[in-house]
Amino acid sequence: MSEWNRHARARTRGVVINPEDLSFREWPERAKEAGLTTIALHDSRAGATIAPILEREEGQRFLEGCQRLGLAVEYELHAVCDLLPRSLFETNPELFRMNDAGERTPDANLCVHSEQALEIVAEAAVRVAKTLRPTTGRYFYWGDDAAPACHCPRCRDLTPADQALLVENRILAALRTLDPHATLAHLTYAYTLIPPSQVRPAPGLFLEFAPGGLHCIEKVEGDASLGTTDRSVKERYFELLDANLEIFDAGQAQVLEYWLDVSAFAGWRKPVTRALDWERRRPAFALDLEAYRSRGIQQFTTFACYADADYVSAFGELPLAEYASAL
Repeated sequence: MSEWNRHARARTRGVVINPEDLSFREWPERAKEAGLTTIALHDSRAGATIAPILEREEGQRFLEGCQRLGLAVEYELHAVCDLLPRSLFETNPELFRMNDAGERTPDANLCVHSEQALEIVAEAAVRVAKTLRPTTGRYFYWGDDAAPACHCPRCRDLTPADQALLVENRILAALRTLDPHATLAHLTYAYTLIPPSQVRPAPGLFLEFAPGGLHCIEKVEGDASLGTTDRSVKERYFELLDANLEIFDAGQAQVLEYWLDVSAFAGWRKPVTRALDWERRRPAFALDLEAYRSRGIQQFTTFACYADADYVSAFGELPLAEYASAL
């Protein structure tokens, strides 16, 4: 492992953006000037939109800029729907999850008691890793976005987090045939906010805590959007974080926040019609940091999606320096 990679794994201070946001050409330079260590590219699929952009001029410029400036590059991906192709459902429905009505469905995720499904997912994860190779050795293959798990007779007694761990343990073992020092994130978000109870994480799995999707497991008022500043809602997230930290090492855990996420602030609609309200978010940001640090967490990143060239032209740049200096 290079000196660059060792440094990048020591303490993450990062942002997570969409590949389309690379239309703002200065992302590497601005991240470096602010004091960040890491830029991650995010896709709602298994990197399907990232690889083609990285092959084009803007992608090559981004990768070269990050390498020149010593910035780590990672890939944070909702992946399962693509790692297990939905086209297999017609001939192999047993690979896919069962819904509450007792019907197999290809809508999301998989049946974790299908050995064939786990094998397909693990092999596909390795193929993706050969194209999207993080410079840190940290991989992020999440379940499908805020999507339910399998309810078949064999899976239904496992929590969504237990089911996610079964998949992640298999993926990590496969990744280590390619990258012996690979580590893999267990995303705690939406259905997986409730900690696992029956499956243990393999060594090399680390907690990534994203405080969103509480409505998937509880009826919560005021949690209609991600990045809530409602302290009562945030305290509930911290309770769930504490439960997960009984299983995962806080020193290796990473927070994935929404502090700078233009996409959530804009309701995931383009064109963006107003600037991120940082003045309103700043007090909550400070309180959040204090809460996370009191739990021993040292790794921080935030979504900053939709901060592309159009956004910067209309509203100016995000407060990266203020964000980074506080971490």
